[in-house]
Amino acid sequence: MGKYFVKRLGMAILTIFLVACLTFLLMNAVPGSPWLSEKTPSETTLAALNAKYGLDKPVYVQLFMYLKNILHGDFGVSLKMQKNRAVLDIIVDMFPVSAKVGALALLWAILVGVPLGCLAAFKRGKLTDSILRVICTLGISMPSFVVASVLLVTLTGNNALNLFPSIFDPSQGWRAYVLPCFALGFYPMCYTARQTRSAMLDSLSQEYIKTARAKGLKNKKIIFKHALRNALIPVITYLGPQVAFTLCGGFVVESVFSIPGLGRYFVQSIQNRDYPVIMGTTIFLAAFIILMNLVVDLLYKVADPRISLTKGGE
Repeated sequence: MGKYFVKRLGMAILTIFLVACLTFLLMNAVPGSPWLSEKTPSETTLAALNAKYGLDKPVYVQLFMYLKNILHGDFGVSLKMQKNRAVLDIIVDMFPVSAKVGALALLWAILVGVPLGCLAAFKRGKLTDSILRVICTLGISMPSFVVASVLLVTLTGNNALNLFPSIFDPSQGWRAYVLPCFALGFYPMCYTARQTRSAMLDSLSQEYIKTARAKGLKNKKIIFKHALRNALIPVITYLGPQVAFTLCGGFVVESVFSIPGLGRYFVQSIQNRDYPVIMGTTIFLAAFIILMNLVVDLLYKVADPRISLTKGGE
């Protein structure tokens, strides 16, 4: 087990290094500058700003200095949006907002998606299965901004039902979270339901399920105790990176509902070419995905004790 974690740690460090290098190089390859706006400063001011933040040096020098600073926990400071504020402080402030919305969205997606997938598999070929498949197909094919826009038009505003606020406001309690969490969790719910259905159909056709039925076990016990446990493997695989993306903020959903989270701020940083914020958020997301993949590997062992972490393609 120790060898396994050392190997995964080495792969994680290499992955983050490559992500940082590629993001940095691609970011600097795009024409433009953080200082360009409607009121472009003079050449002298631009030179002074570039010299202050090290943007006047060659790209490879900037990259080397950035990687060196990361090793000391320094992700730089915001150049434009929150000028001279540490990027790490910005992430620490905004990630909890995204994480709360994302956690609620993912919670309802799993709690609804897995049972619906089981139901569809058990009712295979019947009307219930057909209805659920249509709903899940629509949910997977509809982008999150379409779902969010439909919710805004129908459930908010003076010309609609006006049941929920159109702009995210934590002071309104649970009502502020309903629409963003539904819009953010609708796709994962539908995809989870489809994954669960496919995996359950495969599990229900196995010999050990036929043996359980021959012994006279009830359908409820067969589905939830025997079939579901093995069916969760592909679902867990999908949920690993999806957890990271959801908890770090649905970029579009946060923008639509004006949620002051990390996802919306990341989009704004790209628009404003705030390089350190872009880099810091990208590295944070990459590290979080790597962590979630490790958690997924450990959950494999929980779901199926026969799986070995140290054999067969560690």
